[in-house]
Amino acid sequence: MKFALVLTTVGADFNARELAHTLVELRLAACVNIVPAVQSIYRWEGSVTEDGEQLLIIKTAEDRIAPLREELMRRHPYSVPEFVVLRVGETSDSYGAWLLESLS
Repeated sequence: MKFALVLTTVGADFNARELAHTLVELRLAACVNIVPAVQSIYRWEGSVTEDGEQLLIIKTAEDRIAPLREELMRRHPYSVPEFVVLRVGETSDSYGAWLLESLS
């Protein structure tokens, strides 16, 4: 099975833990790392904007990407949510087995 990391950001005040728990409970993610206090600088509606956010690193399998995207878009607070997929080239055998077990 092939694995992927999905990146998304949510606002600093958003309940990222609740979202992470839901994704793991639904077996759409084996694990979600929440990186607090990320500072994002980006262009929005013609202006350069800066916001405090939380970064979610979602560990999943490639066959879970579509349902994960659907669930994330349904629950995400932003009108244009970040959804970036990074394909995983390799994992250790034991970690890959754990990912597979966690998603099954």
